[in-house]
Amino acid sequence: MPVGTNATVKSVSSQELKQTGAQIILSNAYHLYLRPGVETIEGLGGLHQFMGWDGPILTDSGGYQIFSLGETKDVTSEGLRFKSHLDGSWHFLKPEDVIDVQTRLGVDVLMPLDECLPYPAEREKAIQGMKITQEWLIRSQNAWKAGARDAGSLLFGIVQGGTYADLRVEHAKAVASLDLPGIAIGGLSVGEPQDVMREMLEAVVPVLPPEKPRYLMGVGYPEDLFLAVEQGVDMFDCVVPTRNGRNGTVFHSAGKLLLRNASFARDPRPIDESCPCYTCQHHSRGYLRHLFVAREMLGLRLASLHNLTFFIQLLDNMRKAIEHGQFTDFKKEFFKKYKTS
Repeated sequence: MPVGTNATVKSVSSQELKQTGAQIILSNAYHLYLRPGVETIEGLGGLHQFMGWDGPILTDSGGYQIFSLGETKDVTSEGLRFKSHLDGSWHFLKPEDVIDVQTRLGVDVLMPLDECLPYPAEREKAIQGMKITQEWLIRSQNAWKAGARDAGSLLFGIVQGGTYADLRVEHAKAVASLDLPGIAIGGLSVGEPQDVMREMLEAVVPVLPPEKPRYLMGVGYPEDLFLAVEQGVDMFDCVVPTRNGRNGTVFHSAGKLLLRNASFARDPRPIDESCPCYTCQHHSRGYLRHLFVAREMLGLRLASLHNLTFFIQLLDNMRKAIEHGQFTDFKKEFFKKYKTS
């Protein structure tokens, strides 16, 4: 899912997103709650109409963003009190409030409020976070059943438990028992080594219902995506494509290219000759380097469009390889060319 935190995937229009092959995008309830406000979006026809996107939208509850505020928050069993990063004003949100916010935004997939811990986290804190996340999830489910479900929205649960496999399994079973439409795995890709992520996925995914979509939040780079798909994960979101694009880094079948490098100044080739994106069909590496050196906004737009297409096409190719029983071969062939460093 391309990430459109503030009701926009940075520098990319909704029409261009369709051209990348994106089927669903992510926005963030926390950021939209603070600016421009739920009332404004509601009054302008809901989030789909507000941003001109007619495909599905998933909204992250903002738990990760709130917990990254450090000392400017207060967690209780009742909910979260936090200070806005915009103007310093204090706010209090209960799990039910977060469901209400997302319902009023009119989105398709809702994420409940959860406690996302930093890495590393002490076991006792992981236990506490897991328990409060589950309490909030039950309350969120009750609020969703009371009205939001009738509007056609889907509520996913979120599995926490830090980097402790036994806690992860315990919480995964508890979340699965609620029989929600989908289940997310949260609290990973927060600085832990890849082998730790692998260990957590190997523990959690087998416990999850195979008929429900599994969503790994905040992941990631190609090597992380292959790892997670291999374990049985279905959905992902990450800012990697657009954040890297804005910095002049683009993804290629052989790895990452730094477009600002002088070696590209007279390079007539597209970023990737096999890529169908607008950027690769119309512009050279030399032109893109010029745009970044000259600090032209078009450069970051074109790089972001390419990166989004690269990632969406990569996952589409993984899906096709799975359908034909060739995922392992596809992975081997991909990493024969692609260099991670």
